[in-house]
Amino acid sequence: MNVSAIELQTLADSLRSRFVVVEQSVTLAGKKFELLKPRSPDELIDEAEFNRDERLPYWADVWPSALALAERVAAEPGAGRRFVELGCGVGYVCAVAARAGFDVLATDYYPEALEFAVVNSLGNGFPSPATRLVDWRAFPPDLGRFELVAAADVLYERAYPALVAEAIDRTLAPRGLGLVADPGRRGAEPFAVECGARGLAIRRLSQAIHDNGSVRHTVDLYEIRR
Repeated sequence: MNVSAIELQTLADSLRSRFVVVEQSVTLAGKKFELLKPRSPDELIDEAEFNRDERLPYWADVWPSALALAERVAAEPGAGRRFVELGCGVGYVCAVAARAGFDVLATDYYPEALEFAVVNSLGNGFPSPATRLVDWRAFPPDLGRFELVAAADVLYERAYPALVAEAIDRTLAPRGLGLVADPGRRGAEPFAVECGARGLAIRRLSQAIHDNGSVRHTVDLYEIRR
């Protein structure tokens, strides 16, 4: 998505008109990211959407798992490599990948998330990601293969371990790397089983502690390869 400065301002103004937004600052490797996001996911809960397909607006925050994932992505060389995030949320990890030089594709189930991802990458001085609306239950066959496939805190529903493992299997390049950050959800163990069933090797790479001043979060980082 090629967006001019005027178009960027127009898109940001549109988001501000549709959402009560706040700005969150995150510093990574000496770079301060200013992230525009909705004030609270709880304010966006739509009962009709939930009744239709159990949709909840978890995309609308920067979760500890995204912080841990971004730190790992920042350590990867990006030049000449393709990156996709499965569930990009407001686009922090995608912005970090763009900073590292990756050719970035942001995917999410919510079109609004893709708009925030574009604003947050461009607003921090990095190229806009390509964007794609993706439903894991009807995964598109034409996304292609990526050297780095990433996802943060996506194992929170019973069906998701199989769906995420399948999405990684369908997008991971032969010598690519998958990275999944997870805050100890019950879906992590079934996810490992689902990866193994598809010939994907998975191991816990590291564990990170994030403290926001009131709550300490432990995040596991999993590495997936063929």
